[in-house]
Amino acid sequence: MLTTLLVATLSLLTTFDDPSPQQKPASPHGPATSAAPSPEAIAEADRLEAKHLKNIRQITFGFGRAGEGYFRPDGKAIIFQAVPFVSPSIFHTPAENQDDYQIYTAELTPEAKPKMVSTGRGACTCSFYHPDGKSILFASSHLNPTPGRKGPAYSRTDRYKWEFPIGMDLFKADPDGSHLVRLTDTSGYDAEGSYSPDGKQIIFTSFRDGDADIYIMNSDGSNVRRITKSKGYDGGPFFSPDGKSIIYRSDRKENDLLQLYINNTEGTAEHALTQNDAVNWGPYFHPDGRHLAYSTSLHGHANYEVYLMDVQTGTQERLTFREGFDGLPVFSPDGTKMMWTSKGRTPENTSQLWIADFVMTTDKTASR
Repeated sequence: MLTTLLVATLSLLTTFDDPSPQQKPASPHGPATSAAPSPEAIAEADRLEAKHLKNIRQITFGFGRAGEGYFRPDGKAIIFQAVPFVSPSIFHTPAENQDDYQIYTAELTPEAKPKMVSTGRGACTCSFYHPDGKSILFASSHLNPTPGRKGPAYSRTDRYKWEFPIGMDLFKADPDGSHLVRLTDTSGYDAEGSYSPDGKQIIFTSFRDGDADIYIMNSDGSNVRRITKSKGYDGGPFFSPDGKSIIYRSDRKENDLLQLYINNTEGTAEHALTQNDAVNWGPYFHPDGRHLAYSTSLHGHANYEVYLMDVQTGTQERLTFREGFDGLPVFSPDGTKMMWTSKGRTPENTSQLWIADFVMTTDKTASR
């Protein structure tokens, strides 16, 4: 989403070597700095974040990196992608796909133990719960873990890219990973999937027609129809809470900048939500159906930040202010929590999942 993610993968897949841009990519506004922010800078960032984000705390521990998490429909558990730390050893021989993401679930309770629900083979990305909470959806390349040739990739620089692995398909399973069922079987890349609010449809990204476009199919994998048909990458789609609209990101101008779009489920009412000189991605609706959160490189490719947008008015407000990567924001089903992937908040500087109590205050002076 985005190795996989945006990609989340783009989970940009959201499957990338990290849920954040790889290895502190260079900023278009100057070289990235490795200097840690001062205590004063951290305190100011925390003060600014406190307007909308209360009680910020880290969720995932013990992983080399983790990210792109989504809430279970009851809001009491999450599903996410992560890479575990390698156990200390001597003369270690890396296992196949050792550094690729697998899918985990975990209860949102102190000291809960995450459970791997994917196969442990290949690369995985873009997991999601069915609205009834009785099954899960994710993309995996475990049936073709080491393809003979590499697939395409979205890239700003050599250190900032998301790959689209050949052999990536969509699968559903019981919440514990059992009864795995393959939903797509086209050659290439099928990923970045999520359910409609009623659970009857799945929206996803595929290269099956030669370009990365948005598709919708029935939840059993039947009746696949193409929604976007313009040239350029279209990905990371989600349904609106009422199921009547979809949001996604697109490299429509093929200038390696991603813009956000909203459309109807037939693909006949596309409208750009952003038009700037930045990479904008990972949009996700608040349950009120009017607001969405997303991540943007407006502050440089070494410092992605999360913004809140009012879809009706176009007003936007910045939510995160810490140095480093903040992205892939999602809301809890009741809208009272926001979870996101952050890199730069931990001493180890690894990507991990974070959560906060979300307060929907509006700022009449917010910029468009």
